[in-house]
Amino acid sequence: MTDFIKTPQGRRIAYHKTEGKGPCVVFLGGLKSDMQGTKAVHLEAWCQAQGRGFLRFDYSGHGESSEAFEDGCIGDWHEDSIFAVNNLVDGPYVLVGSSMGGWQALLLARAQPERLAGLVTIAAAPDFTEDGYWANFNDTQKAELETVGHVALPSDYMEPYIITKRMIEDGRRRLVLRDPLVLRCAVRFLQGTKDTAVSTATAVRLLEHAQGDDMRLSLIKGADHRFSDAVCLGLIEEAVAEVLGC
Repeated sequence: MTDFIKTPQGRRIAYHKTEGKGPCVVFLGGLKSDMQGTKAVHLEAWCQAQGRGFLRFDYSGHGESSEAFEDGCIGDWHEDSIFAVNNLVDGPYVLVGSSMGGWQALLLARAQPERLAGLVTIAAAPDFTEDGYWANFNDTQKAELETVGHVALPSDYMEPYIITKRMIEDGRRRLVLRDPLVLRCAVRFLQGTKDTAVSTATAVRLLEHAQGDDMRLSLIKGADHRFSDAVCLGLIEEAVAEVLGC
């Protein structure tokens, strides 16, 4: 059964929490994804089998949570993430971030380094509003962003993304690849070589930029952005077990 918690901003956040031993594993989903996705549900079952705490939730404007997607931005979802872990997780946590959730995981790691016990990202997409969207907008799209307030971008996986001026401008205040990014826990980055949404160059850039003593990037030949087949799910399990020290 889905539970709900309300943020100080008045947003109603849907979540599923499994009680168990720590550190709690927290799954952070991608842009326009939700907590019912294959990776989130699979990892929940894996944690339950181990008697480990697990949390999955929907950012505002996603899944069962309140608000419209078009009204949200990276900063709103960062606020949702901080509120969720502060109110639903006791003690240290391990973050597992998929795509945009990888960016959210890095923002959380920067905000609460003392609580981070491990980090796994799956096709992490840090700074994508700037380096992916804005950098590739043509003059017409940039003008449309100013005059209309948004542009519609096609997606390989669902209906078009509505990218707002607010999302672009807020994203610039949340960039993680411009300033030092120190990760003092075990870190595993997973990336498919056939991912058409996040390039292997992005994964390598993140690896080279981040600072830490126990950090690895695994490139999985032939895996796409979904990273949800049986082999990929097994690799996620292995990565989480490694950072947990299982």
